[in-house]
Amino acid sequence: MADKRDYYEVLGIAKNASDDDIKKSFRTLAKKYHPDANPGDKSAEVKFKEINEAYSVLSDAEKRAAYDQYGHAGIDPNGMGGFDMSGMDFDIGDIFGSFFGGGFGSRSQRAGAQHGEDIGMELTISFEEAAFGCRKEVTYNRIEKCSACGGSGCAPGTQPETCPTCHGTGSVKTAQRTMLGMMQTTRICSDCRGTGKKIKNHCPECKGEGRVRKKKTLEFNTPAGINDGERISLRNQGNAGTNGGQNGDLIIVINVKQHGFFVRKEYDLFCELPVTFSEAALGAKVTVPTLEGSSEFAVPEGTQPGTIFSLRGKGVKYINSDKKGDLYVTVVVEVPKNLNQKQKDALKKFNDACTGKNYEKKQKFFDKFKK
Repeated sequence: MADKRDYYEVLGIAKNASDDDIKKSFRTLAKKYHPDANPGDKSAEVKFKEINEAYSVLSDAEKRAAYDQYGHAGIDPNGMGGFDMSGMDFDIGDIFGSFFGGGFGSRSQRAGAQHGEDIGMELTISFEEAAFGCRKEVTYNRIEKCSACGGSGCAPGTQPETCPTCHGTGSVKTAQRTMLGMMQTTRICSDCRGTGKKIKNHCPECKGEGRVRKKKTLEFNTPAGINDGERISLRNQGNAGTNGGQNGDLIIVINVKQHGFFVRKEYDLFCELPVTFSEAALGAKVTVPTLEGSSEFAVPEGTQPGTIFSLRGKGVKYINSDKKGDLYVTVVVEVPKNLNQKQKDALKKFNDACTGKNYEKKQKFFDKFKK
């Protein structure tokens, strides 16, 4: 018990850390030290197990409360002691059960079915693939049930034997005379790891683990309308469970590439539309690109720079819905460059022909200035 590091230190968080802080720190460290990210690195594997152990305690309200009060001894029955009451015989798990609602139960602690770990990965798709949906293929490593032994860990033709240490119960009890009398503790059998079975002849494929690491290729559909940072969860495609436990999930975080023309906000699209001075002044029909092709749009006479028009239903499709967002077009009036003399003369005549009525903003500006 003395060798164990403080769980808060392991996760690099303060003792008053919130549940979100604990979860955030765990995800960061688990990703850094995951065996898949550090193949062959034994020290990373040790750290990964240490991180998981710390998180399993601090993410559980009851276990965390016991740990905060008693340290490692609070979550390991073998670490408790220090009291003595002769003539009494009881299980220390019952004491904790009265304080923490049975979280440290004294009855059978045989290891049951364990849910497999989730696997996380990232996938980058194009802007159009996110908008319209697509079918994708990913390849990743996962832990699967050993096909050679069916997950039993035994060599073909053999069966596991009853554990001689716990006699098949999966747990062992130890008694210690203390100030409180004979205190009995129950713990998971370390010889069989709580299964109640011992494998004499290990499967040569999985070395008795019942699970093997394999490369998996999987196809799946990305729904139309998915956005950057959103997740797709593929059920039971993560690591295999143990003792009949369910597989974990494959969780894919979607990264969407930026578009060269459109900017997306939720399900709406935004873009800028350059128009000439004449088109803005006289009005014109212009062509506006959309995700589904070109669309004609009427720019009214006298349209000012920065005016925003909306095209209904020309945005991105809502996930699992027929509804679509809108396309918002901001008018950008382009001032002509590289004019020849004829063009300059024409503009001068045009400018001389204009009055304050043609330039309301300019006229109001100078009227305020004079006041």
